[in-house]
Amino acid sequence: MDIVLDQKVLPKYPFLKESQELARRHVESLEEFLSGSPGALALERAKERVIAALAHKREFQDETARNIRPEFEIAGYALARVLVSCIGDRSLIDRLARYEAERASFFLATEDPEIRRFVAMSIGINTGTAALPVISYVELVTHMRDRRWRLVNRDVRQGTVHLEPGDIDDLIRERIRVILVDQMPLRVPSGICERLAPVTKEIAALQQQQVLEQFGEIKEEAFPPCINALIRAVTEGTNLTHMGRFAITSFLHTVGMNTTAIAEVFARAPDFDVEKTMYQVEHISGRGGTEYTPPSCATMRTFGLCVNRDSTCERVNHPLSYYRLKKNIKKKRG
Repeated sequence: MDIVLDQKVLPKYPFLKESQELARRHVESLEEFLSGSPGALALERAKERVIAALAHKREFQDETARNIRPEFEIAGYALARVLVSCIGDRSLIDRLARYEAERASFFLATEDPEIRRFVAMSIGINTGTAALPVISYVELVTHMRDRRWRLVNRDVRQGTVHLEPGDIDDLIRERIRVILVDQMPLRVPSGICERLAPVTKEIAALQQQQVLEQFGEIKEEAFPPCINALIRAVTEGTNLTHMGRFAITSFLHTVGMNTTAIAEVFARAPDFDVEKTMYQVEHISGRGGTEYTPPSCATMRTFGLCVNRDSTCERVNHPLSYYRLKKNIKKKRG
């Protein structure tokens, strides 16, 4: 498609090749760029982006109204990716990717049709189609959780999936998210990460604070019976199934325990192997490429991991819900 995007449009879609080329013309050396006032401005915008990604309520605005030069706004996007890559937390990477995808989708909703079509084509989606081949459709919706995206709930005809009004917008947003997730973490030189340490520490502290606000201080006495049983099995030297290890690790990671502390739980086992354990824990915690959530009670039952049910179990359908409820009960009792 033969179209030239105005420089005021490019910051809305900083992941485009054209946007990155604009920024690259003004940023030859990252170290030199960070040393100047434009770099300081871009870094501040980068921090704002990551903090916005952590927020539960997303609000978007056209940054051109802030009189920030387009190339520096795009550089802020690039530095935001650098920041989360230096931190190395997969959940933070996923949240930034989701934020950027939702931000682009917000602008595309009122964009000129030609520009909208150009952006969509740049990521491999044709906005003019009313159907997708089954294979293409399945690849796009793999991580979309709403039941309406399941193939059994779609109108499939002659190897193609019929699209409803509004589906393309959702698919564009998801495609952007997946592309950005796959690109991160970036390989950032250690010197750059050290230079950005004051900012990354601030972001990491904010992220940890959010976890504490959601789940509070970690209390093992509030863990659900299934998780306690798995931890006990580890201590006794029982060889857990992959799902058992996944359940423990994803649960502990979600309630705020870092990878080292999680590995220390497995260190209770008589045959503890630190290298093997750290690899598994980091992968399940999300550094393998996907942010995982703990399995639900139904899944735990399916894999034979739902044991020692108590009265609180009857009131919930997820181990995390049990944990929150149990902590609230203990808090009320003093």
